[in-house]
Amino acid sequence: IQTKAMLGRGLSLYSALPRASVVSSLPSSSLTTPQSSFFSTSRPLSKRPPPPLESILVANRGEIACRIMRTAKKLGIRTIAVYSEADSLSQHVEMADESVCIGPPPSADSYLRIDRIMEAIQQTKAAAVHPGYGFLSERSAFVEELEKNNVIFIGPGSHAMNAMGDKIESKKIAKAAGVNVIPGFIGEVDDSDEVIRLSKEIGYPVMVKASAGGGGKGLRIAWNDEEVVEAFHVSKAEAIASFGDGRMLIEKFVDEPRHIEIQILMDQNQNGVYLPERECSVQRRNQKVVEEAPSPFIDEATRKAMGEQAVALAKAVDYKSAGTVEMLVDSKRNFYFLEMNTRLQVEHPVTEQISNLDLVEEMIRIAAGEPLRPKQEDIKPDGWSFESRIYAENPLRGFLPSTGLLTHYSQPGEYLEGHPQFDHPKALRCDSGIREGSEISMYYDPMISKLITWGKDRTEASDRMKTALDAYKIRGLKHNVNFCRDLLDNPAFISGKYTTNFIPEQYPDGFNEFLPTGKRRTNLIAASAVMQYLRTLKNETINDKVNSFEPVETQELYIQISTNDENDVFERVRITGDDYEPLGAIYDSVCDLQFVNEAGEAESSVGITWNWKDSTMFHAHIYKDGVELLEDGSATEPSHDEIFVQMIEQRGTGFLVSLGGMEYTV
Repeated sequence: IQTKAMLGRGLSLYSALPRASVVSSLPSSSLTTPQSSFFSTSRPLSKRPPPPLESILVANRGEIACRIMRTAKKLGIRTIAVYSEADSLSQHVEMADESVCIGPPPSADSYLRIDRIMEAIQQTKAAAVHPGYGFLSERSAFVEELEKNNVIFIGPGSHAMNAMGDKIESKKIAKAAGVNVIPGFIGEVDDSDEVIRLSKEIGYPVMVKASAGGGGKGLRIAWNDEEVVEAFHVSKAEAIASFGDGRMLIEKFVDEPRHIEIQILMDQNQNGVYLPERECSVQRRNQKVVEEAPSPFIDEATRKAMGEQAVALAKAVDYKSAGTVEMLVDSKRNFYFLEMNTRLQVEHPVTEQISNLDLVEEMIRIAAGEPLRPKQEDIKPDGWSFESRIYAENPLRGFLPSTGLLTHYSQPGEYLEGHPQFDHPKALRCDSGIREGSEISMYYDPMISKLITWGKDRTEASDRMKTALDAYKIRGLKHNVNFCRDLLDNPAFISGKYTTNFIPEQYPDGFNEFLPTGKRRTNLIAASAVMQYLRTLKNETINDKVNSFEPVETQELYIQISTNDENDVFERVRITGDDYEPLGAIYDSVCDLQFVNEAGEAESSVGITWNWKDSTMFHAHIYKDGVELLEDGSATEPSHDEIFVQMIEQRGTGFLVSLGGMEYTV
């Protein structure tokens, strides 16, 4: 309320609001952008001349609205936000130069209201509209309305959107353009008898899917006559309820399928390029969880063939913008067209990281009539990238959505600044549209952020993702950091030999609590021993850390790690603290830890250097066989493990902590 009062009069299209809820002309000095190394505020403006667009209205919310605005501001373009009453204090509203309220919280009354967005466009004199993803991004009626009013749509025209928006029609166009399509019946299936006849002709297993479907809705796999009839009726009913369109199609189910995406760029002169593929096979109920680029399975010959077919399809529908052609790839690298998404994809950052292109900038320039700059011969995969979708949901309770306030929120970059593992400018990126104190609402997608890492190879990018997930602090609601973190340690995922069946196969009983094992157990015990040592030493809460203390005699501890359902065995340890280093040194202190057997004999030992990143984030390096610090504060032994432990609260003689998103009582 104070912020709005200071900023002055805003605009409102929603007359039922009890007060004006629109921010106008926000000064640039007050911008608070989510941390993102790729779009760091220290990055220079684009070296290319800015496109001839004075303003862009972003017809979306959350992280994608913020992400689009970052690029627009980089290009010197005025940004306009639209928002619902529930989003009046959200990040994208603060980032925009001008903002307009378009209705109450439900999407059907705000973000999906074409008429209200058109009024906002007229009122703010927006030159162009970027739809982001979701909401109206693939609604051809919206694009047609923009075209009638001579407003530039930053995306393909309505013709391409209509052609690719229908699964039956798009397959016919794809086949005519020379694109591989899955064997099946390209047309509408009417009844149960026809479903059985076609299924037998194609050969089981088959996939029954809605023509207007998406997000896994209206889709079933059948292995016999009985299952295909049931799949037909259930999918049809689901499609009518979700999309208002009950048309169904049937096709061959591909063995060991991988979901591979080809990103294309097409300008208004039909010049087109394809970018290195995205691997999107890790899915839960047909929703992507972790993506990577390039794919560990696709070779150069397959990449080239897929890319050329994707560009041919785009040309066949006079496509103009960025788009994604989704392919299904079998165990022998045969690939088949699934569908074309005529918008920016959620997972586009991994492609940006390995192609060194800003896809939103390319979309804006294409919409402004500029010729395509990238040349196909210049596009090669540069390193490797992963993206983890961080959602407000509880994996331990069947991924039940979690809503409420983010009482504590710190992105990994806040703890990893200056970290040697993240010394490359592309190493870490976090796209979000929230901050501490933000509310995850029941009205919208529960995404908190997209966490992206890059490395020179798959191993480095994966290791960076693990560290970043460990250093992510999210409190106040449940989240899926623990699931993403566990997934990265899964042997099948590490091997790269996984399919779209990965999650059902690797987590057949869902995701459950588990005790840490191996190095992770040793490291948590070591970190916990130090935290207890400090608490005993000061006889006060460990959050009240002071600037100095004297080393004390060795302490002996018994440490046990527990989940809600399982207790680990007690581990007997001895810990000794060395001289304390002044605050501001590389490490706050050094401790030696011995693991002791029942006879009181030391069986192994580790050295620990540690510091507090803030009052709740404990950061430690664990060195095998001990460690000594040199005068500059660096360690004598370079080989070590690293751990980030979040202190949630003290519990009796121990703590409640979080490690990699999983909570443990110690």
